Amino acid sequence: MKVRSEKERATLIEAGKRLARILEAVAANVAPGVSAEALDDQAEARIREGGDTPAFLGYTPEGAPRPYPATLCVSINEEVVHGIPNEAPKLLKQGDIVGLDLGLVHDGIIVDAALTVPVGQVSPRDLKMLRATREALAAGIAAARPGAHLGDIGYAVQQVIESAGFAVVRDLGGHGVGDLVHEEPFIANYGRPGAGEELEEGMVLALEPIASAGKGAVLLAPDGYTYRTKDGSRSAHFEHTILLEKDGARIIT
Repeated sequence: MKVRSEKERATLIEAGKRLARILEAVAANVAPGVSAEALDDQAEARIREGGDTPAFLGYTPEGAPRPYPATLCVSINEEVVHGIPNEAPKLLKQGDIVGLDLGLVHDGIIVDAALTVPVGQVSPRDLKMLRATREALAAGIAAARPGAHLGDIGYAVQQVIESAGFAVVRDLGGHGVGDLVHEEPFIANYGRPGAGEELEEGMVLALEPIASAGKGAVLLAPDGYTYRTKDGSRSAHFEHTILLEKDGARIIT
């Protein structure tokens, strides 16, 4: 999406504030013994209480075998992204790390955000990976400005993740957002400075660094949605929707 009016800009900003509040509230309920389905129920209830619509529920991405059956993606440990919370029992355990990915539609505009949180006490290496992935998102956002290129974002993300001793999950990445859940361009989390499409003022992008404690290769589970690491290593995922303004990126979520 490219923001086409001041009204759209205001709607986008309001949508982002709403999503951020809901995602933070859901994350605050993460604890040992909590079910993924309970988190999903909470996310859907909060979105609907605000008069908005879940962006993922019933959405069928290109190539997917069926519509996504939940509001929230809950991805635990070696699950990388798009973990389904409500089709099989998934209970959080002490020492897990859990990715929460959520989107909502507010007045026709879609926003998307994600974070990964520890369940109780986790290992120092897990905490390091979470911190590195969060810092990689900040670096990607700092590199996103009109006149820069997609490769600048990917390079910034890659440098942070790899210098911390982790691998970039190369098969997955960010995307345009706003009119649809997934739009062009695809935003890889690796790249070369100056390479790729030039960024323009008004673009709405979802940046989402994804790191692995192993080699970074992934496979798709039989449910048609959940990506897992091939080597069973843990993974972390952080995401913000951003708006490219004249002087740089504004974090919307």
